[in-house]
Amino acid sequence: MIPSYDKVLDGVGPRLRSARQRRELTLGEVSTATGISVSTLSRLESGQRRPNLELLLPLAQLFRTPLEELIGAPSTGDPRIHLRPVSHSGATVIPLTRRPGGVQAFKMVLPGRVGNEAPTLQVHEGYDWVYILNGRLRLVLGDEDFVLVPGEAAEFDTHTPHWFASADEHPVELLSLFGHQGERMHVRAKPRA
Repeated sequence: MIPSYDKVLDGVGPRLRSARQRRELTLGEVSTATGISVSTLSRLESGQRRPNLELLLPLAQLFRTPLEELIGAPSTGDPRIHLRPVSHSGATVIPLTRRPGGVQAFKMVLPGRVGNEAPTLQVHEGYDWVYILNGRLRLVLGDEDFVLVPGEAAEFDTHTPHWFASADEHPVELLSLFGHQGERMHVRAKPRA
C-alpha cells in the first residue's frame, strides 16, 4: 500500500513562509535570489501550488535549511544524523546545528601547533562560547592571554580582538556556541543552598 503524502505536502507552504520570515526576507527578495516568480512563491506558501524539487531546491539553499526539514519529510526510522565535517588549514569543524539563524553549535578539532606561531587577532560580528573537551586551548582576547583545559569554558564578544589555537603540539577538541548576530547562550542553574 502506498502511503498518502497529502498531509506532508499540505504542510510545506507554512514551513516555507516560516523559513522566509525567520530570514526576514520579502517574497520579492526571495524571487530575486532564486528566479522563482513572486506569484509562484505566494501560491506555494498559501498551498495553492504543489511544491516540486525544481522549486524546493533553490529555496532550501537560500534558507540554508535541509530539504527534508523544509518539507517535513516523514521519519524513515533511522535516528542517525549525518554530519558533514569541514576541514580548513588542518582544523576540522563539524556543524552540530541543522537550523538556520540563532546560536549555532560546532565541534572543532584544532591541530597541535608547530613552532611559535604569533597570534593574528581578528574581529567580526558575533558572540562566542567555547568549552574545552580535550587538549589545551590558547585564547588571546585583546591584551589578555589564557590557556583553557578540559572542562573550562570561556565566552566573549567577537568585536574584541581575538585568536585561539592549540596551546601546544597536541590537538585540542572544543565545542563552540556561536551567535552570528551577537546572540548569547543562556545558562540556567539552581542556586547553591
